[in-house]
Amino acid sequence: MSQSLGFVGLGRMGGPMVRRLRDAGHEVVVFDMNDEAVSAAEESGAVRASSAQAVGAAADIVFVSLPTPDIVEAVVVGGIANGGRAKTIIDMSTSGPGMAVRVSKALAERDIAWIDAPVSGGIAGAVNGTLAVMASGPRAAFDQVEPLLNVFGKVFFVGEAAGLGQVAKLGNNLLAAAAMVVSSEALVMGVKAGIDPNVMIDIINVSSGRNSATQDKFPRSVLPRTFDFGFATGLSYKDVRMCVDEAEAMGVPMVAGAIIRQMLAVTNARFGPTSDFTSITRVVEEWAGVEVKG
Repeated sequence: MSQSLGFVGLGRMGGPMVRRLRDAGHEVVVFDMNDEAVSAAEESGAVRASSAQAVGAAADIVFVSLPTPDIVEAVVVGGIANGGRAKTIIDMSTSGPGMAVRVSKALAERDIAWIDAPVSGGIAGAVNGTLAVMASGPRAAFDQVEPLLNVFGKVFFVGEAAGLGQVAKLGNNLLAAAAMVVSSEALVMGVKAGIDPNVMIDIINVSSGRNSATQDKFPRSVLPRTFDFGFATGLSYKDVRMCVDEAEAMGVPMVAGAIIRQMLAVTNARFGPTSDFTSITRVVEEWAGVEVKG
């Protein structure tokens, strides 16, 4: 007997993931507060539901891709789980291990399995099916849904405890933001001294300082001055803030992480939460009085 799939949260990541599932031949019932996002999913063959709870009433396995831990918890526990049919809920969001543990326990009381499966790879990865998927949860439930997760990219099983996938994702996102911050400082210094930023990027990328920012984000979004990599400052700030808080709760000091959090706080205040997180460079530029321009 085939299992019906549901998807709640059709934003910049969720929308493309629904299309990946549809292209793989799966029927998908969807819901989002944004009517235009639902209409776009319908164009790929998805079926509209009237609410998150309605998705939980129509689907055996439900994916969620939502912006914050509070929203994930409210939608899952107060909506999808009340639908009466869903037996596995998979969180593709970056929502933190604390929330994952709470929701996992609440769902276990209703005999619903919880799988953390945050992803990395951005919008392009969601469109092309090249995401890194960091999954944790009961092994039997994971084995059942792994073929579905493979539709999105390369799947890593992190462990059975709730929240382990979220820990891996927060660590990754801290490093991505750190690369942006320190690369911005190095490039702004080079430009202020009179070095062509294209030359400096080329040097770094064949040297020991190369990183995800210099290899991808600077050439694509900073040097052309588009600042449109596709990851919002507000979301990066949320992820790093959550990472530092969770680490400190575990007894892991994050001295450098706290500095990265502050730089994102400044960027968020200066350019707004909807700005692209590559705007970190613009903060350093303003302080130094130069532009890193290709």
